[in-house]
Amino acid sequence: MQKKHNSLDDLSSEDFARLLAQTAHDKKAEDIVVIDVRGLSSFTDFFVVMSGRSTRHVQGLADAIGAHMRKKRISQFSAEGYNEGQWVLLDYNDVVVHIFYHESRKFYDIEGLWHDAPRLEIDVT
Repeated sequence: MQKKHNSLDDLSSEDFARLLAQTAHDKKAEDIVVIDVRGLSSFTDFFVVMSGRSTRHVQGLADAIGAHMRKKRISQFSAEGYNEGQWVLLDYNDVVVHIFYHESRKFYDIEGLWHDAPRLEIDVT
């Protein structure tokens, strides 16, 4: 997949997914999972999936991740679901971030849909 984030162009999509996961962890996201969909998806390389404790926390995570990436001069392609706060999707082209309120995450079961895809071990400190 061709990288389209606007800065840090020497960063691989895997490293970019790890950066997004670390940013989410720093903002108190829960149950962070990075799913490698290279070779399984034509539209992205990785999913970073996480949960927020409330709809406001979900929105706050989206705001914080977006702001942190903008500071690094990385812009997202699109964002969806922010107003409802149940499932916010941040599309960075080669990495798609899914931020769920707990109940919505269970309902949509992204991890189950992509059960054959490997998970990255992430070292969030």
